[in-house]
Amino acid sequence: MSIVPSSSGTMKPPRGRPLLPFFIAIVCAFAILVLLYTETITFLSPTSIFKIKSCARKHTVKKSKDKTAENNVYESLVDDRFEFDPEECNVANGKWVFNRSIKPFYSDRSCPYLDRQVSCVKNGRLDSDYRHWEWQPEDCTLPRFNQELALKKLRDKRLLFVGDSLQRGQWQSLVCMVESIIPEDKKSMKRGRSHSVFKAKEYNATIEFYWAPFLVESNSDEHIIGDPKQRILKVDSVSKHAKHWLGVDILVFNTYVWWMSGLRIKSLWGSFSNGEEGYEELDAPVAYRIGLKTWANWVDSTVNPNKTRVFFTTMSPTHTRSEDWNRKGGLKCFNETKPVMKKKHWGTGSDKRIMSVVNSVVGKMKVPITFLNVTQISEYRIDAHSSIYTETGGRLLNKEERADPMHHADCIHWCLPGVPDTWNQIFLAHL
Repeated sequence: MSIVPSSSGTMKPPRGRPLLPFFIAIVCAFAILVLLYTETITFLSPTSIFKIKSCARKHTVKKSKDKTAENNVYESLVDDRFEFDPEECNVANGKWVFNRSIKPFYSDRSCPYLDRQVSCVKNGRLDSDYRHWEWQPEDCTLPRFNQELALKKLRDKRLLFVGDSLQRGQWQSLVCMVESIIPEDKKSMKRGRSHSVFKAKEYNATIEFYWAPFLVESNSDEHIIGDPKQRILKVDSVSKHAKHWLGVDILVFNTYVWWMSGLRIKSLWGSFSNGEEGYEELDAPVAYRIGLKTWANWVDSTVNPNKTRVFFTTMSPTHTRSEDWNRKGGLKCFNETKPVMKKKHWGTGSDKRIMSVVNSVVGKMKVPITFLNVTQISEYRIDAHSSIYTETGGRLLNKEERADPMHHADCIHWCLPGVPDTWNQIFLAHL
């Protein structure tokens, strides 16, 4: 519409009301109506209600009283992470935060069930900072471990950890985290060569461990063969072990470090007329895939998912190469006192080929498997291994061995209390 000049030379607006503002008003009103309608439908949908419950935001401000460098991360930090939901939260994505106010539920002096191998303080470790780091996921808040809640969730149930010495460490960690609130006459422990059982009598609950470092059968199951060259695996059979896994309500499996000797795996399958002499030497990932498929077939053919829940703990990283965290001239994990702070740090002690095999095999299973994804969070913790504060061959390292950490420091197992406590915190959150 044009503007016409008046006879006086001034500009006169045209007759009638302008249409543009009226048109804009109609469009805005329509948009508001659409928005309200969409919000109403979205809010009423079951999926959105589920998400609202699981993703409730926190708008509290946490401030640290401790002004140390480690605790400054708490100052003026707005925590808008949502409450933990296993379907929504990637627990592996986060960071370790130092918090001296966090106290372990036990010590290696207060809990009578710890092996000497992981009792670092009792074995002479003097620094204590490694016990005061808490894992903080980036997207959600991980619930604090609650002893009473854990026992209530296990009431009238059998929980069985199956695997190697790292899995045994997770089992001992969980037992020690809950046992202190149980009266002496209401708990018991029965240790066996392969099968150990802790019982919380008032709850009619057991927390058990079964030794099967490869999950499949081997000649190193009952009497450990120290030389990996002499170990032979029957990669197509779990029956000898699996008879102990029946009637269990919650199964937690792991297998990794025993496969990673750096050697080819002597593997048996089928019926060989010449017995153990009929093995084939396979690359570790190949043998691991065959063995894990054997385990997966047993789970799918035997486990009723309506009665038994199955977990798989991902590989626990080793820290035997200090160059992985740019410590040139370092002695493996010896004398490390802080976690690696580089985001997504990944060292040579975690084999991605094995992780790929696990994802592939578990992804094709019929029975649902819940991953306890501990690999990335543990990768950072070069400071938390038992190092020289451990035992070998049933005795503590002597003075000469402690003086030679390159050959004697244990950078595979974890001090307890320590990192496996966080694994169990994640485990309880999944329960």
